[in-house]
Amino acid sequence: MTRTKRGYIARRRRTKARVFVSSFRGAHATLTRSITQQERRALVSSHRDRDRQKREFRRLWITRLNAVIRERGVSYNYSQLIHHLYKSQLLLNRKILAQIAISNRKSLYMISNEILKK
Repeated sequence: MTRTKRGYIARRRRTKARVFVSSFRGAHATLTRSITQQERRALVSSHRDRDRQKREFRRLWITRLNAVIRERGVSYNYSQLIHHLYKSQLLLNRKILAQIAISNRKSLYMISNEILKK
């Protein structure tokens, strides 16, 4: 029987996977079976952690806001600030409020005082 030469498709697929895991250490970057497992695991982790990152940043913003508000010694806390913001229809999200709290605390205090006046 004559020898059948295989195509290049499998080799191209493996090469593409090797490029993906080229920064991994040891057998995870050299052995084909391990490469496919690590590639799948890395993609699952990145997909999962994109949602987790959103949660963690929201928690960070809330913590920063609460710390700045309580530091001032104002008579209310984070939850009351957000409640009054919605009641007065000031549509500022937590990210923007946290940036204001870090960069310019006086403006955050001015916003909170305006809310309390109403």
